Amino acid sequence: MTPVSWKTRELTVGETAERSGVSTSALRFYERNGLIQSRRTTGNQRRYSRDTLRRVAFIRASQRVGISLEKIRAVLELLPESRTPNREDWARVSECWQNDLNTRITQLQELRDNLTGCIGCGCLSLDRCALANPKDVVAEEGPGPRHLTGH
Repeated sequence: MTPVSWKTRELTVGETAERSGVSTSALRFYERNGLIQSRRTTGNQRRYSRDTLRRVAFIRASQRVGISLEKIRAVLELLPESRTPNREDWARVSECWQNDLNTRITQLQELRDNLTGCIGCGCLSLDRCALANPKDVVAEEGPGPRHLTGH
């Protein structure tokens, strides 16, 4: 019997977990939620194509920056199912989040810069609140950190 090339050989759930750095339960969770897919052997064992490793890496990186699984799934649906995604496919997918990531970066910078000052919460507990929010006028705009959320 001729050995199967490492480039075309499917991976077991354990191999996929080891290579991707996520647990087997996380892989099953991703699969249940439509983020990755496997085929089943006649013995009902999962087999993943090698491009699943890139998908899992993409999922993990996306989660790390706070992107929801729902949004991740929607973007992954843009990838071709009939072939392994190429560089252009991944570039198209990553463009989907450029504006969102830039907005998040701006929000995080504002949080970093204003966290110790008044963030427009209406609490009147900081010395600066009397100057930045006299008579709690920000409360009229609604609850929460109004200045921080840009509302």
